[in-house]
Amino acid sequence: MTMSNTPMAASPLTRAVLEIDEYVSGLGWDQPARLFALVDTAQLRAQEPSLAAQLGLEDEPEAAGLTPIEQEEIPADSPLDEFLATIAWPDAVTGCALTVERLMLPPSAEAEVPQGLSEKKLARWVAEHPDRQEVRMTVAVLRDGARESALRLREKDSPTEVLTGPDLVPGLAQALSATFED
Repeated sequence: MTMSNTPMAASPLTRAVLEIDEYVSGLGWDQPARLFALVDTAQLRAQEPSLAAQLGLEDEPEAAGLTPIEQEEIPADSPLDEFLATIAWPDAVTGCALTVERLMLPPSAEAEVPQGLSEKKLARWVAEHPDRQEVRMTVAVLRDGARESALRLREKDSPTEVLTGPDLVPGLAQALSATFED
């Protein structure tokens, strides 16, 4: 992955999230969830020079950075929370990130949500709601607890319209953080 639009003043974690967002954006919408390991770029260059060269990192500046490495495909038949519960990362992995597309409703629609619906019926209700919006969420966490997220709406699919912040998707960030717990 190469990054062209990431602000250099951003933290390494924010740059990694935006790099992943840009990469997945280039694949188009209606994509499966994707999981990435985040590794320290300088450490990767020192310990795995051939992999670093394969990833095009040999000419990167020496500044602290994180390199996202896409993992194997997430099984489509497995609920995301159950899949994440099976992950354990080796020590060389500094953090991880996940991209996932979802439908969301504006806060104004929360009062309209029917009570007592099964998960499947609730998903159908949201999918049929006139105010629904498709969103791609990229959430990353580090072993030290740092978090970052990027949200991109399908209707505003532009690198300049990506919202970032550490607490945009707290539940997913918590689930990713749990993959580093013993």
